[in-house]
Amino acid sequence: MKKHIINFLVILGLFVLLIGIPKVSGLLANQFDLSRIDPDGSFVWISLHHIFQALIFIPLFVVVKRLKPEIYFGLGVGDYKLGLSYVGKFTLFFLGYTAVGFAIVLISGTFQPFQYPMNARNIFGYLGFQLLLSGPSEELLFRSFGMAVLGYFIGKRVFHGKLSVSNIVIAVIFGLAHVGFSFSPFELRYSTFQVVYAFALGLLYGDCIERTKSVIYPMMLHSISNVIAVGATILVTALNI
Repeated sequence: MKKHIINFLVILGLFVLLIGIPKVSGLLANQFDLSRIDPDGSFVWISLHHIFQALIFIPLFVVVKRLKPEIYFGLGVGDYKLGLSYVGKFTLFFLGYTAVGFAIVLISGTFQPFQYPMNARNIFGYLGFQLLLSGPSEELLFRSFGMAVLGYFIGKRVFHGKLSVSNIVIAVIFGLAHVGFSFSPFELRYSTFQVVYAFALGLLYGDCIERTKSVIYPMMLHSISNVIAVGATILVTALNI
């Protein structure tokens, strides 16, 4: 019973950290007047947000490492051959998935165009954020920190050893992190597809870090998937299909 209570408290604590710190990071980013740099609000705010959330987590890495030096966060190179192979196969898969997905939304008339004015600053600024910050920041939080800490307490694997419980739980939290919320007034804003989509990708990113023993490759997967999806959206918007 004691072990189950500890596991529950660890999951609850991680949930609060992984959902709460991005919220705090957003509040910090709100303190800056970014209108001169980014008048359309397309990329600077979200870039600051991701920088802040990564910086806030650094002391947590240090504290946990001192308390439990045996916890491995995957900050090394790991199995680079397997990692690069994983990245290559994922990229090909995601290109195919994106092509099919965009064909479906175009045929069904549900395509959502690029949400910012189509100028060079917005396009390259937003693509730059997706390439350089989205993967590194979020994978440090969820896969490097979240999965490592939870995996230390819950090492169980399910589905004939194919998935770890820590991967599944963190993927669920990752999906829920894509739910927008506010307290005053209380409001939830979410897309069911986006939550499920994030959960599924979270499982892949988690599997990647477990196999390669490095967070570098999930970072690459994350950034590549975002750049492909955003790039395709920009291209189709520009073509006015």
